Amino acid sequence: MPRHEELRTLPYSADELYAIVADVEKYPQFLPWCIGARVWKRTENELWADLIIGFKMFRETFTSHVTFSPPHLIEVEYVKGPLRHLSNRWRFIPEGPQSCTIDFMVDFAFKNPLFEKLVGTLFTEAVHRMVRAFESRAEEIYGKRPGIEGAPLPDGTR
Repeated sequence: MPRHEELRTLPYSADELYAIVADVEKYPQFLPWCIGARVWKRTENELWADLIIGFKMFRETFTSHVTFSPPHLIEVEYVKGPLRHLSNRWRFIPEGPQSCTIDFMVDFAFKNPLFEKLVGTLFTEAVHRMVRAFESRAEEIYGKRPGIEGAPLPDGTR
């Protein structure tokens, strides 16, 4: 069961970063391997969405329930699809008017042991790429800002 937790401090406000993560419909524009997103039910503080994830010949759709607690918390729970379970949390901790620490956690397991083994070998790099994609999206929308740099990843990259 792959699990990953990461803290990154970025030169964007909690509101700005929260808005990017909450905009599920835009994920296919910037998130690696996300080739489709469809929100099919929305209320004031939650939504249900289908994400289509594709990598080479692998393509799966999964449904999740997303709960919003603006501007500091977004939680994702698995509803149906190829997984045994999925839990994902984004916490946005303000560090000042133009900086925020992201506390990111994802934990999941595939129903299919073959997929579990395949993903297990690529999991850490995939999660790092996903978190960096959100950071790049912030730069694209709000501009590159000087000051706080994202914490280096365990492999020394940013």
